[in-house]
Amino acid sequence: MTNTLHVATYNIHKGLSLFNRRLIIHDLRDRLRGLGADLVFLQEVQVLHQRRRKHFDNWPAEPQYEFLADSVWHNFAYGKNAVYDRGHHGNAILSRFPILRWDNEDISAHRFESRGLLHCEIQVPGWSEVLHCVCVHLTLTAGRRRQLWALRERIDRLVPEHAPLVVAGDFNDWRGDAAVNLARPLGLHEVFEQVNGESARSYPAALPLLRLDRIYVRGFSVRTARVHRERRMSDHAALTSTIVRI
Repeated sequence: MTNTLHVATYNIHKGLSLFNRRLIIHDLRDRLRGLGADLVFLQEVQVLHQRRRKHFDNWPAEPQYEFLADSVWHNFAYGKNAVYDRGHHGNAILSRFPILRWDNEDISAHRFESRGLLHCEIQVPGWSEVLHCVCVHLTLTAGRRRQLWALRERIDRLVPEHAPLVVAGDFNDWRGDAAVNLARPLGLHEVFEQVNGESARSYPAALPLLRLDRIYVRGFSVRTARVHRERRMSDHAALTSTIVRI
């Protein structure tokens, strides 16, 4: 039985370099393995894209979430958000532990940005209660507060107050709306705020200025929180945290 979890969140930019010139999904897989996470929250996971499959010779045969999970994370869930003629992309959660149930809720604020909440219930060995995990990618434009309210309502409705909870992803929240409209009402704590006093600068990855990505927890203490900057990878930096069940 373990009470300590290592979690990561990463917007992987569809497995492409900053300006979509190079396919970096293979490097990303090595990078994710090196993070040593038990749970990985991924955004912008490209599952199908007919033109890019033809353009890049080494495009994986399987969906990106399966390719990234490989032999490390035997359990995974994918929430399809953006669907178009060439394919689709969305959020994914990779887990070392069994995923008992999962659901993807459409929270799109308008037709130009398709967004969803991927909610998984995970059985950590030895825990009497399931771990609830929600992977988030909120809108860049108007409608983010409505999406935060939808997330808050879902947690209020489906996650018991005493159940362990991790909410992570790309919040696109440079104004701090999530603290007011989500974290405080639900008793969530952002891991970087707990360790460093403020959320992490994660975008752009080469020279992070904006605090867009977050890891919120409930029912855990925070041991570490770290930003992983890699210029050659995604436009976002990866975030990791070691958390301990209270």
